Amino acid sequence: MMPFTCQPNALIWRGGHETVRIEPWGADSLRVRAAQGPEVRDDLPGALLPPAPVEAEITVAAEVASLRVGRLCADVTAEGQISFTDTSRGMTLLAEPAPRFIRPPARRFKPLGSDLYHITAEFQPADGERFYGLGQHQHGLLDQKGCVIDLWHRNTEVSIPFLVSSRGYGFLWHNPAVGRVELGRNGTRWVAEASRQMDYWITAGSYAEIMAHYADATGHAPVLPQWVAGFWQCKLRYRTQEELLEVAREYRRRGLPLDVIVVDFFHWTRMGEWRFDPVGVFIGSAHAQERADITIRTPAIQAIQQRMAERFQSTLAPLFDSGALGFGNDGLVVLRDPARVPLAQRTAATQAVADENRDRRAVYREIAVANGKPEWEEQIRQTFAREWVAQARPGWWYQDSAGNWKQK
Repeated sequence: MMPFTCQPNALIWRGGHETVRIEPWGADSLRVRAAQGPEVRDDLPGALLPPAPVEAEITVAAEVASLRVGRLCADVTAEGQISFTDTSRGMTLLAEPAPRFIRPPARRFKPLGSDLYHITAEFQPADGERFYGLGQHQHGLLDQKGCVIDLWHRNTEVSIPFLVSSRGYGFLWHNPAVGRVELGRNGTRWVAEASRQMDYWITAGSYAEIMAHYADATGHAPVLPQWVAGFWQCKLRYRTQEELLEVAREYRRRGLPLDVIVVDFFHWTRMGEWRFDPVGVFIGSAHAQERADITIRTPAIQAIQQRMAERFQSTLAPLFDSGALGFGNDGLVVLRDPARVPLAQRTAATQAVADENRDRRAVYREIAVANGKPEWEEQIRQTFAREWVAQARPGWWYQDSAGNWKQK
C-alpha cells in the first residue's frame, strides 16, 4: 500500500500508527506535524499565524515523495525519513537519520497515559554547523552548538525555541510543552516532555530572509508607542504603594520628564499576585505627572477605535497614499488636495473625512473622561496629533505647529 497521500497543498505520509503532514507555511517555509493516529490536529495552541497562500509543488513516486515551496523542498522516503533541501544551492539543510533496526526511530512518541506523549525528534549532525538564537541564557555563548538548552522560562533564562543555522535555515520547535534541545556533535535532539503531537516549522534563505520569514510566520512587533519612548524609572524595588507614588511626585516636583515607572516583584505575595492597588497607582501617577493614559480602554473607546480602524483600511489609507489627505496639527484629518481624488469619489471621500473627524473628537473626549479628567481633552488631542505623525508612512503629509504642510 502506498504510504503517501496528497491533500490540497499538503503531503501526507502514513506508516504504522503515525501520520505526518507537511505543508507550505509562508515563503520558502514548511510546517511539519506528526501524530499517533489517522490525522494531525488543528485545534492546538501555538505561535504560528495563518499563512499567506503559497502554492506547493508536490511529486509522488513509489519510494519517495517531495513537497517544494520556493527554494525549500521536503523529501519523505517510503520508510518515513524526512530531509530538507535548499534547491537554489542543491544543499541538504537538515535530515533525519535513516531508519535502522538497531536504533529507535527519528520520531518517537512515548504514551503518558492520556492523549499526551513524551515526544522526541532527532536530526543528523553536519560538520562545522553553528546554531544561533534560542532565547536569552546565562552561559555566555553565541554559538549554541554543543549546548543542552532547557525549553522553559525561569529567572534570567528566557526560552525561545527558534534557532538559526549557519547552513541557511531557521527552525521553530512549535510545541506548547516543557522540554529541551540537545545540540550535540553526533546529532540534534528536540524533546517535548508532554505534548499531543509533534509540530515544527522550517524556513530557508539568508540570515535576513530567515528572520523576515520568522516574523511573517509568528507576527511582527508593533511600533513602539511614542509615549513610552522617553525616560523609564525602574527600581528593584518598591515596598509599598506610597513609596511608588512618592517617587512619581518627586519627579513632578523637580520638573523631570517621566514616561514609565516599572513596578518590580517585591509586591508579589504568591508569584504574581498584585497587592498594590492598580487603580490607585496608575491614576495617582497620572495625577502626579499631569499626563493622561492614552492607552486606556473602555467599551466606548474600543467601539470608536474599531470603526476608525476599519475606515482607515478601506478608505483613508489610499487617500493618504495619494496625497489627498493629511494629518492636521489639531489631531484631525484634512482633505488637503481634493484634486487628487477622482471626481466620482470626491463626495464619498469628503463624507469619510467628516465621519473620521467626528470619531476622533469622540475618542479624545472618551479618553479624557476615562482618565477621570475631562479637562484633559485638549492635551489628549495634541498628544494624538503628534502620535499620528510619528506613525505616518513615508510620503504622507502633515501640518507642523505653524500650520505648514510637510511631507514625511
